[in-house]
Amino acid sequence: MSLHAQLSPEAQERLAAQKRASTITSLIIAILIAALLVLILLFITMFTEKQVHPEIIAYQGDSNSEDEVVTQKVQTQVQRKPSAPSNTATKVIVSNAASAVAIPVPEIDVAPSNSFGDGNDFGAGWGDGSGSGSGGGGFGNIPAALKKRCSREDRIERLLSNGGTEQCEPAVVNALHFLKETQNKKNGSWANEYQVGMTGLALLTYLGHCETAQSAEFGESVQAAITYLTNIAIKNKGKMASDFKNKHWCYEHAIGVYALGEAYTLCVKSFNENHPQLKEAVQMSGQFLINNQTDTGGWEYNYEESSRRGGGDTSIVGWHLQALKACKFTGLEFKNLNSCYKKGLRYMDSKQASNGAFGYANDNPRKENASTLAAVGALSFQIWKSSANSNARKAIRYIDDNIKFKWNSPDADLYGHYYAVQAMINHGGKEWEKYNKLFRDEVLNNQNKDGSFKVVNGGKKVKGVATAFAGNAGFGKHYRTCLATLMLESYYRFLPGTGSKN
Repeated sequence: MSLHAQLSPEAQERLAAQKRASTITSLIIAILIAALLVLILLFITMFTEKQVHPEIIAYQGDSNSEDEVVTQKVQTQVQRKPSAPSNTATKVIVSNAASAVAIPVPEIDVAPSNSFGDGNDFGAGWGDGSGSGSGGGGFGNIPAALKKRCSREDRIERLLSNGGTEQCEPAVVNALHFLKETQNKKNGSWANEYQVGMTGLALLTYLGHCETAQSAEFGESVQAAITYLTNIAIKNKGKMASDFKNKHWCYEHAIGVYALGEAYTLCVKSFNENHPQLKEAVQMSGQFLINNQTDTGGWEYNYEESSRRGGGDTSIVGWHLQALKACKFTGLEFKNLNSCYKKGLRYMDSKQASNGAFGYANDNPRKENASTLAAVGALSFQIWKSSANSNARKAIRYIDDNIKFKWNSPDADLYGHYYAVQAMINHGGKEWEKYNKLFRDEVLNNQNKDGSFKVVNGGKKVKGVATAFAGNAGFGKHYRTCLATLMLESYYRFLPGTGSKN
């Protein structure tokens, strides 16, 4: 006798329904898995396509509109031409592997100079005008303003079309040779005083000519300069100066940030060079600059917290606004960068007089440096707003009516004139044509055979408290040569913000 269990018709129907539901669920899961796999494959395909290099473009000096984009292929592997053996203590190369520091951090032994500083500003040479070292180099993704600098033919075309002459290019190259020969072989810096600031200026002149670490002729100089500044920033947790006991070190810091930011954008983002810890150095030094702005929008000597509610001057602010622009275009992350530059522009606006000039620490310009500070103010608004900005246009009118330039006269303030070159070419039109005739040949006709530039005003003081570069003592010759070279590069050098109405 056997027992057989038999399901009722109702139970059999429920079991069949469960089987159908299970089958449908399995089909749906299979379809979803297949769709997910397709999406993953598409995602992988998108990110394994051939990398597209940035497009290199440049500004139109007499217009606010962008130039048509001209694409160039950027080689990521460049074989340098062989050069003569070097006695450099530290062999500088483009490293293929990151290290704790690019080269051993140098010991800085710089004696403070009592002659460089008058208590009102960075001193007799960095005085009431905010500086050089702007522009140059590709910023950001490369924004629509860099182009035609890395091709000699296009560079010459741009130079000639913007009012330069055939003599400008060899003059720049000769100056770069002078800088190469006078670079400190031990650590890659320049000069014996204010080495961070002087190295920043020299690096900007190289970047302004599209010289990177891959360059056949000047690559080692560029690499050594980047390494020196990077090591200073990393060693001091973002702070950059040759002598932190000198209250004017905020100028050196701003110059260093500007140069490193531009180097990161041009060398790393555009040409894919590997510079160990450069990214970290830019972020640390740039963030330090942002964090130490005063409540008024300025910056103070020593970045003193006790002066956070006030202090600063238009000279310091001009440098820092340039450095901020370099940080902005790197594409790196900086906290409160936008609010920082806006506060800086509000500070500058509060110091502009009705005639368009800018005061040093108030809106009452001093006659001896009014043209210098007008140029500082004009460029400050141009790089963050546009050349059509009302503050910039008022300053341009003041410069057009008042500025003078003779190399062997008190009006040869290269510090202020470097700013004026940028502001005027950015503005364009008849004002630029007039100023171009004023400065160009004065600079070209006063270069020494070794590539450096002659003393101004016979070594005597010039208007604009810029006597540091008047003579050949100390860092004057180097400083003067960098400013003059950057002026000649302005025909094709990138001017931050040019061509846009941001």
